[in-house]
Amino acid sequence: MDERQPARRPGGRSARVSAAVHQAVTDLVRERGYGNFTVGEVAARAGVADTSVYRRWGNLETLLTDVTLTRLNARSPMPDTGSLAGDLRTYAANVAREITGPDGLAVLRLVIALSGKGRQGLEARDDFLAERARQLESMLDRARERGEDPPDALGVLDHIMAPMYIRVLFDLGPLTPDYVDGLVDRLL
Repeated sequence: MDERQPARRPGGRSARVSAAVHQAVTDLVRERGYGNFTVGEVAARAGVADTSVYRRWGNLETLLTDVTLTRLNARSPMPDTGSLAGDLRTYAANVAREITGPDGLAVLRLVIALSGKGRQGLEARDDFLAERARQLESMLDRARERGEDPPDALGVLDHIMAPMYIRVLFDLGPLTPDYVDGLVDRLL
């Protein structure tokens, strides 16, 4: 008797559907803004039946929260350049690239919109902030272990992250490498 389990394909149809639906949501948020589309429009854009969307996510808010958390948790590894200044410059450049990329603004706007939409939205916002805090703390802890005197995570948020988010959200100018490096220099 052969007791082997059938081989499971990584991804498969379920992963393709999820990726297509997530991209459809991100595209629709970017094009129309939060609250200006339906599950049916997401499904049509993704090339799936709306019953598939309802079966997997239940409703639009749950889907939007899932998209937000999935996009936010797909982070690149934390930089480890050997110095706090190098780590902060690399980290800030990565965040700048993320939030100015094709889906960056849509995801930021989705986090903000969801934060005013009940428990799930607040959880999405809190998860976003917790992930950023976790990333920053790991970098700052490494700096302490090397004998450096890093600022606290709130200082990094106030002096590096917040100005970049504000610039992107309100279209106040590009996040050039010189601008991003200048934020790091002013903090340090």
